[in-house]
Amino acid sequence: MNDIWLYILVMAAVTFIIRALPLTLIRGRIENRFLRSFLYYVPYVTLSVMTFPAIISATGSPIAGAAALIAGIFCAWRGLSLVKVAAACCAVVLALEFVIR
Repeated sequence: MNDIWLYILVMAAVTFIIRALPLTLIRGRIENRFLRSFLYYVPYVTLSVMTFPAIISATGSPIAGAAALIAGIFCAWRGLSLVKVAAACCAVVLALEFVIR
């Protein structure tokens, strides 16, 4: 049982170092265009990597999840509101769940 406290302590230290190191090492403005554009897109990529697999696996069938994802992208691309996009995705999943089962 004592090992778990060691694991928690190491995890806390690593997490702190990862967050504190950039604050202490990078003092001024980042001038490199490549690095700035890379850092600009990191939050979007992280959100996508966490969200897209959840969309596929949240339904009873991965086919329904993938179809809802495609329908959501299409509706968002057309400029529909978030509520309409979510309603369209739910309708696609509901319809495909009835057809697949």
